[in-house]
Amino acid sequence: MEEIVKVKNKRGVRVIPGFGLSLGVTLSMLGCFVLIPLASIFLSAGRLEFSEFAAVVTSRQVMAGYRVSLSCAFWAALINTVFGMGLAWVLVRYDFPGRRLMDGIIELPFALPTAVAGISLTSLYSDQGWIGAYFAKRGITIAYTRIGITIAMIFVGIPFVVRSVQPVLEKLDGQYEEAAAMLGAGRGYTFLRVVLPEMFPALITGFGLAFSRGIGEYGSVVFIAGNIPYETQIAPLLIMEKLEQYKYTDATAIALVLLLLSFIMMLIMNSIQISMQRFTRNL
Repeated sequence: MEEIVKVKNKRGVRVIPGFGLSLGVTLSMLGCFVLIPLASIFLSAGRLEFSEFAAVVTSRQVMAGYRVSLSCAFWAALINTVFGMGLAWVLVRYDFPGRRLMDGIIELPFALPTAVAGISLTSLYSDQGWIGAYFAKRGITIAYTRIGITIAMIFVGIPFVVRSVQPVLEKLDGQYEEAAAMLGAGRGYTFLRVVLPEMFPALITGFGLAFSRGIGEYGSVVFIAGNIPYETQIAPLLIMEKLEQYKYTDATAIALVLLLLSFIMMLIMNSIQISMQRFTRNL
């Protein structure tokens, strides 16, 4: 009986019955928890005239907030891509005591409240903190600078890269590397020409997710940022300030720009992934 079920499944018989019901439930969940909240941002921002909308999102303070958020998120995502790949490589390719513990710690930024992370990072990297005091003696300030913002974004973004690369490394057949070594290829050449092309789509995905998370991150950044106007004031903080001033339409206008930036980033990442998959199939 089990063999008959397997044969039917291979022939295309759907295990979950009711395509219409499944699609309806999926669309309902997607609409209630994703599309409708996002649509409310467009509707709220639409109450502003175009000139008012442009004046809000292009003001000097808001533009400075965009620059801080985007630049710090970019560098944090880039650093996460490099070190996240290394962490994933160690967790998949090596067996050592404490590997499972390290694998669990990677997901800690997902579960840890962002406010707790922000307070911890601030106390650690301030001029009186364990790490901050060391650099302060050498004239380097971390807390309340863009360096501190970048560190906070690295903290919250590293799991996205590791969890994106890990499944690819686990499925990657080691025989390809052995064949390259037998043909005389060095370790560096094997990594660049055999391993890296397989990981590249996952790295792009991890970079995009970490970058998008960094753009909208608030809780873990606001404490260490110092909120100095035009210097360390992030865009999400400006949204909170507008809400505290009861300027809801202005807040949604800034939020709409961040939403569009994140959407464009994910669209670019998906386009690169599709292009890489087509290129790989044509090889």
